[in-house]
Amino acid sequence: MLKRFFLIILLSFLCFSNKGISQNNNKEIRLDTLSTKIHSPKKATIYSAILPGLGQAYNKKYWKIPIIYAGFGTLIYFINTNSKEYHKFLDAYVYKLNKDTFPTNNEYVTRYELADLKTGKDYYRRNMELSYLLTGFWYVINIIDANVDANLFDYDISDDLSLKIEPWFNKPKRFVKSVPGVKLTFNF
Repeated sequence: MLKRFFLIILLSFLCFSNKGISQNNNKEIRLDTLSTKIHSPKKATIYSAILPGLGQAYNKKYWKIPIIYAGFGTLIYFINTNSKEYHKFLDAYVYKLNKDTFPTNNEYVTRYELADLKTGKDYYRRNMELSYLLTGFWYVINIIDANVDANLFDYDISDDLSLKIEPWFNKPKRFVKSVPGVKLTFNF
């Protein structure tokens, strides 16, 4: 609370004094209003954690939102399908294991043997649990993506990106031949 108060006082002083903040390279930044928005990675992360895709919307990467929800939709489909199959195999397995005789409408009781029911039950349980894990992983990836995009939101790529390739000769000490080479110079 105290930090916010001092930050507001500092910003107010800078805005009303008509002076800028000078940086080391003598460029001047002017703060004209208190409504200067700084893109916050923390906000993007929290938004994306609360509602998947909201952090991407905050970062103005709207094209990622359908991809996120398509992934969640696919994973939820696999969770539901594997869960239904698992419970069908489980019910039939328990029915046959207990040697029950009361009527049931589970078609797997008559279709499969006890060993096959156990194999099917284990298979669909594994797939259901894997689908849950992948859903959690997809959720975390959504949050990480929002955070990384927010950190790179204000990243400025200069027009002075260049790579120079020049011949180069090693200047050795006495009595040694010079060695030719290639010199790569990056400007950024």
